[in-house]
Amino acid sequence: MPEMPEVEGLVEFLRGRITGLRVDKATVSAINALKTYDPPLTALVGSTVTAVDRHGKFLDVTTDAGLHLVFHLAKAGWLRWYDALPTTIIKPGKTPIALRVGFDDGSGFDLTEAGTKKSLAVYAVRTPDEVPGIARLGPDPLGAGFDRAAFGALIAGRRTQIKGVLRAQSIIAGVGNAYSDEILHAARMSPYALAATLTDDEVDRLFTAMTETLAEAIHEARGKPPAQLKDAKRRGMRVHGRRGEECPVCGDEVRSVFFADNSLEYCATCQTGGKLLADRRLSRLLK
Repeated sequence: MPEMPEVEGLVEFLRGRITGLRVDKATVSAINALKTYDPPLTALVGSTVTAVDRHGKFLDVTTDAGLHLVFHLAKAGWLRWYDALPTTIIKPGKTPIALRVGFDDGSGFDLTEAGTKKSLAVYAVRTPDEVPGIARLGPDPLGAGFDRAAFGALIAGRRTQIKGVLRAQSIIAGVGNAYSDEILHAARMSPYALAATLTDDEVDRLFTAMTETLAEAIHEARGKPPAQLKDAKRRGMRVHGRRGEECPVCGDEVRSVFFADNSLEYCATCQTGGKLLADRRLSRLLK
């Protein structure tokens, strides 16, 4: 799933490519991906892109028509860029392409989604806050004014596992499954630790790990075209997606806990005092 660093990479890429260009095409081929009908998506055609921004994991293309093209790539979505947009006809149901957008210089992009579970979402709105997911977002962890005190206040008293707190977009915007694994590994903290029980020192470590991990990942994503962002993300991961490999810090084996549709990865030596985490469905630690 694309998270804040990859979406920020896409934003910077598109900002440098499409700002000032006129939208000549905006076609949805997966009708379930389009979540709005007023204004119609076609109202974007003929307008000029004035800005490209990010809200959590949402990407926002602003136009001079007072309209925004907002999209969320969900778990299996991605953006495919073309210097010369293909002219082939997109056949609904026969392609992973959900949306095609073209510009007056011949360039453009497709939003694609792999797999059978379709969650990619596209919105044409007058203001980003019309998108429910954006309206509910918590603060950006790298945003101006978001400091250790603000972070501590957000998690104080929450009787929720810290992994879930980091992933909750209404609490902190932009962090998902992968980077929460990386942040908790850097903080030397169990994903099952309850937020309300963290000491001041642990909150300090967690805040530092979060801001440094995300800043490093954004730095790595910066300047890369969309086709290279996924590989850059994988190369930067120390535990996420590395089950069975050696922890780069201590050399112990990276282990997984499996859920219905994803997993978390962690290092027992670095994060849980050597204890192996039980499957979440058992809701306990192995003794």
